[in-house]
Amino acid sequence: MARVDLKAKPYYLDDEAIKWVKDTIDSMTIEEKIGQLFVNMGSSRTEEYLTDVVTKYKFGAVRYNPGTAKEVYDQNRILQKVSKIPMLIAANTEAGGNGACTDGTEIGLEVKVGATNDAKYAYEMGRVSGIEAAAVGCNWSFAPIVDINRNWRNPIISSRTFGDDPDRVLEFSKAYMKGFMESNMVCAMKHFPGDGIDERDQHLSNSVNTYSCEEWDETFGKVYKGMIDAGVHTVMAGHIMMPAYQKFFNPSMKPEETMPATLCKELITDLLRGKLGFNGMVVTDASHMVGMTAMMKRSDILPNAIAAGCDMFLFFNDPDEDFEYMMNGYKNGVITEERLQDALERILGVKAYLGLHKKTAEEITPPEEGLSVIGSEEFKAIAREVSDKAITLVKNIGDSPLPLSPEKHKRILLVPQEKESAFALMAGGAGKKESYIDYLKNKLEAEGFEVTIYESAIDKIAKLPKEEVGQAMKNMYAGKAPITNITDNYDLIIQVAYVDSLCATVQRIEWKLSKGTPDMPWYVHELPTIFISLCCPFHLADVPQVKTYINAYDKNNHTLDALVEKLVGRSEFKGIDPVDSFCGLPDTRW
Repeated sequence: MARVDLKAKPYYLDDEAIKWVKDTIDSMTIEEKIGQLFVNMGSSRTEEYLTDVVTKYKFGAVRYNPGTAKEVYDQNRILQKVSKIPMLIAANTEAGGNGACTDGTEIGLEVKVGATNDAKYAYEMGRVSGIEAAAVGCNWSFAPIVDINRNWRNPIISSRTFGDDPDRVLEFSKAYMKGFMESNMVCAMKHFPGDGIDERDQHLSNSVNTYSCEEWDETFGKVYKGMIDAGVHTVMAGHIMMPAYQKFFNPSMKPEETMPATLCKELITDLLRGKLGFNGMVVTDASHMVGMTAMMKRSDILPNAIAAGCDMFLFFNDPDEDFEYMMNGYKNGVITEERLQDALERILGVKAYLGLHKKTAEEITPPEEGLSVIGSEEFKAIAREVSDKAITLVKNIGDSPLPLSPEKHKRILLVPQEKESAFALMAGGAGKKESYIDYLKNKLEAEGFEVTIYESAIDKIAKLPKEEVGQAMKNMYAGKAPITNITDNYDLIIQVAYVDSLCATVQRIEWKLSKGTPDMPWYVHELPTIFISLCCPFHLADVPQVKTYINAYDKNNHTLDALVEKLVGRSEFKGIDPVDSFCGLPDTRW
């Protein structure tokens, strides 16, 4: 096992800082050493709770639940005050400062930034993320996402990737990291060894990167090596198997011994640290994901993750159980003294790189006045610019309705197709403001259009008394309606899809049961039809018949503002397709 070199990249520590790392470790009790291996996810922000859990479990880092800037700031101030050793405090700033606090600025999901075809916006995403996260007391981000999307069916990184080209992913990831580190922050690129090949979500099942060693070297390996050379400090290991490289380093292994990277010495110690030369710190992805929990008993998972070469373990399940499992793994020799020492040096090495050892607990959290930068007009203007540059006219063939005008398309029917993820609900994303479909309706009406929002027959039937539902369903399927019911009443139909997929097995449209109604775009030869996706870029697989297809990437108001400007022809469509929105299917191009 190669031991960490704290004088080398990415730490560059001087003798004084190295002495602090070594002396601090030497002064720790074994309980404090084991505690440093954990990243906690707190269930409360009260000072009593935070003081109690830090004192009891002595964890080395935190990644917290969403909250406002002031809530997160107060939490982080308490954590640093009560922690004996300065703490790493992480945020998921994948798309902007909104990953650090709910009132932070979302610059754009990775695929949206990739669609601008300009790495300066990835830099801005990192810069804004760093400024806003630092203001609330964070010092670490679980970003950038360096996955490469090579499978349109993959539901977990559909919008969470800069694209399908390793060169673009590397260029944009380096730009993000450069911007983020300007605020004296460190990044955790993820999810090693790389998502985007399998179509499964490691939250819910196994996930496998099936590339050969050669294919991986030319794609994911190129990105990881480039980021390591650029000085990334930490890597998040994913619950993703890679049989080719595990077999390469362990030729005698049996297929059933294949493990996700978080539990695989061959991938973490031999590939990441050995072949790629990564000298930094490794954190596991969240330990409640089925891609990890289904591999072995939890009592074995914790120490084996550290033994494999991971340095920090993301999230307790039950803190008492997990602490005991990790301690027993050390006492039983699964975690050797050498591996524990190495992990601790890497963890404290990151803290020393950040200069936390030179600050008092009060100085680590910045002055509260700095919260004034959160959601600044400067940052919002960047987000608006990204929307203008990113919205992509993927397909526009035949007799296109663009640009729209009230003279030609006075009567518009908006048909929403939506599914919100549980994560959006947890963050308070549902019902807190005017819905995106109402906002779009109002924008179009301000342009002089008459707009109707379609309500599906199924949604209407769902409002009936239970005893009437069955007969209503039968009536719907027995009934027939003339096509003129649509063609005589509307001049244009716009399908608007928002299907969020995080922790879902698929990111496909779930069509409402219907018969000849506007739910499904069967009418592309009857009326001009536009399909707009506000999330997943791959809906052409489900609507190949549509002749005009637009990816807008999100449903933020400024995105919809830019979208309407483009629909009516006052602004050009500037975005490029960073992934294969045609899904590798020939009929999607017709």
